[in-house]
Amino acid sequence: MNKPRTGQRFSLRLPVEFQWKSPAGGLRKATGKIRDISSSGIFIDTPVRVPRATAISIKATLPREVTRVPLELVCKGRVVRWSQQGDIQGVGATIDEYEFRPLPRTKSRVKRSLKATE
Repeated sequence: MNKPRTGQRFSLRLPVEFQWKSPAGGLRKATGKIRDISSSGIFIDTPVRVPRATAISIKATLPREVTRVPLELVCKGRVVRWSQQGDIQGVGATIDEYEFRPLPRTKSRVKRSLKATE
């Protein structure tokens, strides 16, 4: 039975990394692109099939043009479906919790700012 969507979905084409534990307990990692996202769910275009009900962690770097500061979106949720329509395939997951984390400055950026203050 499909549950109706509870929030507005936004089309957002960003690279994403995600990870989960295999049934044997090993950590698995993959990449893809966010197709759409809402406050309660996400769909990721990826050829990797993750089993339904698997806990999943997702990371995406948000564009500076939008956030003005380097931010990373980190989500935890559960896989609810796998979908394939022609050449497009992917995984749908709930978002049970999320946070925005500032990205650390790169060493080269830190060095440049230190030189500027000397």
